Amino acid sequence: MKISILQMPVAFARPDENIQTLRRMVDAATREEPDVLVLPELWRLGFYPQPVERLADLDGQQSRTVLAELARKNGVNIVGGTVANRRDGSVYNTCYIFDRTGEEVASYDKAHLFTPSGERADFAAGSHMVTFRLDGVLCGIAVCYDVRFPEFIRKLALEGISVLFLPAAWPASRLNHWQTLTRARAIENQLYVIAANEAGTDEQGNHLAGHSAILDPWGETIAEAGEGEAILTARLRPGLRQHIRETLNVYADRRPELY
Repeated sequence: MKISILQMPVAFARPDENIQTLRRMVDAATREEPDVLVLPELWRLGFYPQPVERLADLDGQQSRTVLAELARKNGVNIVGGTVANRRDGSVYNTCYIFDRTGEEVASYDKAHLFTPSGERADFAAGSHMVTFRLDGVLCGIAVCYDVRFPEFIRKLALEGISVLFLPAAWPASRLNHWQTLTRARAIENQLYVIAANEAGTDEQGNHLAGHSAILDPWGETIAEAGEGEAILTARLRPGLRQHIRETLNVYADRRPELY
């Protein structure tokens, strides 16, 4: 499976401009013929204009239409980062996932809302974990702050996923946390972690970290971006995860009766 992360420079509160950036970057990324394109968190608006419901995408319709079209046109799977999605009187931070035909195969509402930024006051929390298959590979999805909850990622791992996609809007001030936590989740769960961060600035003018990365199940960095706009592409090695689990089978040595 060949993965391309689109580390987008997101224009704050300008959805039409961000959609044009997305189209431009998809055109460039698909020249390398990836199997999966991965977008960052809140790529349509940035993190995040207030009141967020004013610019939120009603039932994700604009975002879903654009992502489905791009998936179908380019014959590529898309893990669509997240968008502010206004639904049933609330706003959710939602990831939509599409297969090569443009069919929506899954969606996930961010479960852990980042209290220090007030996210809990502006968004409703998701209530379900989500797994899905792309080209036959079982995958899981988590968003940004979710990575700080190892029990959440472990539960996804116990579902049998091989690849964890992690869209984010992570600040440069906590870059060390981003790099440490993504590597830890890969190592302890023996998973590929596809960590797709934004470039640019958030509502307070804080710089986002960039440094999107593709990590293997040993926690080794296959590819990593810098701070600015980037397309990060790498191929996942088939059989590596199984080899690692045969070499160091932490799952067989778990003691869930103790914890």
